[in-house]
Amino acid sequence: MLGKKLIKKVLNAALSTNADFAEVFIEDKFETTASMLSSKVEKVGNSKVFGIGVRIARGYHRVYGYTNSLEEKDLVKLATDLAQSFPGETRNIEFELEDMKENENLHNIKILPSEVSIDDKVDLLKRADKAAREYDQEISQVAIRYQDYVQKIWVANSEGTFVHDVRVRTRLGINAVAADETTKQSGFNGPGGHYGFEFYSDVINVEDEAKEAARIAVTMLHADECPSGKMTVVIDNGFGGVIFHEACGHSLEATSVAKDASVFAGKKGEIIASKLVTAIDDGTIPNAWGSAAYDDEGNLQKRRVLIKDGVLNSYMIDKLNAKRMDDECTHSGRRESYRYAPTSRMTNTYIDNGDSTFEEIIAATKYGLYAKKMGGGSVNPPTGDFNFSVSEGYMIRDGKIAEPVKGATLVGTGSEVLLKVDMVGNNLLTAQGMCGSDSGSIPTDVGQPTIRISEITVGGRKGVN
Repeated sequence: MLGKKLIKKVLNAALSTNADFAEVFIEDKFETTASMLSSKVEKVGNSKVFGIGVRIARGYHRVYGYTNSLEEKDLVKLATDLAQSFPGETRNIEFELEDMKENENLHNIKILPSEVSIDDKVDLLKRADKAAREYDQEISQVAIRYQDYVQKIWVANSEGTFVHDVRVRTRLGINAVAADETTKQSGFNGPGGHYGFEFYSDVINVEDEAKEAARIAVTMLHADECPSGKMTVVIDNGFGGVIFHEACGHSLEATSVAKDASVFAGKKGEIIASKLVTAIDDGTIPNAWGSAAYDDEGNLQKRRVLIKDGVLNSYMIDKLNAKRMDDECTHSGRRESYRYAPTSRMTNTYIDNGDSTFEEIIAATKYGLYAKKMGGGSVNPPTGDFNFSVSEGYMIRDGKIAEPVKGATLVGTGSEVLLKVDMVGNNLLTAQGMCGSDSGSIPTDVGQPTIRISEITVGGRKGVN
């Protein structure tokens, strides 16, 4: 870690021309990854990441550079070179760095993964592989990936901020493939969290998680093709929240809102969703995959109510976009690593609980699609148009879950879907994923209770029933 005196010298060099803000971001990360395919361990490795990023800004215009060097001359030169992007008279801006603030023990890490042997981590792969294969004889292939890391970061800036945070995360991704003579279907399950190695003994059961991936694969192997057309769709809790994350969440980030490249730009205080919808982005949830004590601009993480009873309440705004928007920063600056400048990003984003039970939602649906598990998809943030696959689906007939169906896709626009939510369950659940955007790939939780959309276009390979 750089000393306070050197950090201040770098910041002074960054402000030596006409910039009005400077920031130093330091990252020290130790990561382990391991993978298994066909019951054989393919890769196991540790990696060390260290680097320093310097950001300089005037107003909301910024330049960014980074280095792996700890040498004073290299760091000062980097800052001085970046400062030339804002030409002006040489000057000295007076500021004082606060005493460094440490993160609170929000996540209660019990076993640092960096202190656990590789053999113990590989054993998780073997247990998951065995459980998935033993689930059913139709399981033909299993691929598993393990990841953990301890990431230490320091952020200091010319406003006096000086903070230190430690992020400890781990995740196990299990992909099972079921096959018969003519076709194959896959099932994925990827539990993770802001935990140490205790996650695999205190929080989840590895065998159960592997069996869930296998169950999806086998179920879909015997599913009929999904019919197409406009219909009522019930989207289950957990990873079902990926639709809100992609089709709506990105359109509420200042990355797009500040440039007027979002369907929700300029709509704060307006009704943009059903009154049943309250949506939240909360970076303070203990042990959640997307949580941290501070954001990557050195601000304390917080809970942001994005939509309240259908009304747009807040955007997610980083420090520089707050100036562009003439709005308050919501402590939403995030980045993948020291190689990226931060921008507004989601953390743990979910639709909050409603009053209906899962059983009531299904019983109230005469005909439609039950999307139990969502897959990948694509979205156009300026318009909110999306296309998402359903990795596990069932038809609903006369208020009951009927036959499984495969090949379903949900097509629509985020702003329209929000207004068509007519039932919201009381069974909120979150799931883990990786989100890519301007500042790299970052861990985020998605979530929701079971929700019902009164009408949405369903794509399938079978005619409308």
